Amino acid sequence: MLDPKGPVASAEHLILLNATVIMLAVIVPVALLTLGFAWWFRKGNPRATRRPNWSYSGPLEVVVWSIPLLVILFLGGIAWLGSHDLDPRKPLASEQAPLDIQVVSLDWKWLFLYPEGGVATVNHLVVPTGRPLRLHLTSASVMNSFFVPQLGSQIYTMAGMATQLHLQADQAGTFPGLSAQFSGEGFSDMRFMVDAVPPQDFAAWLAKAKSGPEVLDADAYLALAKPGTSAATAYRLNEPNLFDAIVRGDGQPKTSTHLH
Repeated sequence: MLDPKGPVASAEHLILLNATVIMLAVIVPVALLTLGFAWWFRKGNPRATRRPNWSYSGPLEVVVWSIPLLVILFLGGIAWLGSHDLDPRKPLASEQAPLDIQVVSLDWKWLFLYPEGGVATVNHLVVPTGRPLRLHLTSASVMNSFFVPQLGSQIYTMAGMATQLHLQADQAGTFPGLSAQFSGEGFSDMRFMVDAVPPQDFAAWLAKAKSGPEVLDADAYLALAKPGTSAATAYRLNEPNLFDAIVRGDGQPKTSTHLH
């Protein structure tokens, strides 16, 4: 999270830094005053005056309450602006059309579908650099949480529901992703890698994956959906409407016509 590689993660990184600085406006003075009071009212200081009947000071109350109030206002403002600017469903500003990727959380693995490219992968997400990603997410089992810290915005997946998340990788590289939600004995193995590559390399990868021997059809999906971990694998996607069937909970898609 402290090494962002995309616009969403960079904006969240800035929010984190701003919030930390604002909270330090209370933390630092309190720490210094605690040390100062302990030193001034030490037993050996004859100038320290004990006032047992003192109970109230208007100016002191103003200072004590105004600083935390300002901190709350600033943090609330950051949260308000950030929640609107970084709305997961809000498209990212770009001259390029977003790449649609469908994400399904399984027990205990991640399935990524590229409906336009006719490709599917397990525990391996390949994306082009500089192009917005429009992720459609759901769960084929229990609630889970999709998170790529260096790209930003953790978001939940739930059965019977589809949500959206917009991300983008500005730099080429390999970024770890994970499940941030406890979902069973294998959830700690729900880790995947995001490979951000130049657009020409992405096109070459799509072509290679589409010509591979592994095929993801209805039967292959049912086998994949069974609980268990899986190594990173690429498939030819023979069910272009598989994601919609999973959201509906059909469970046993037969053909593309049936999935409609």
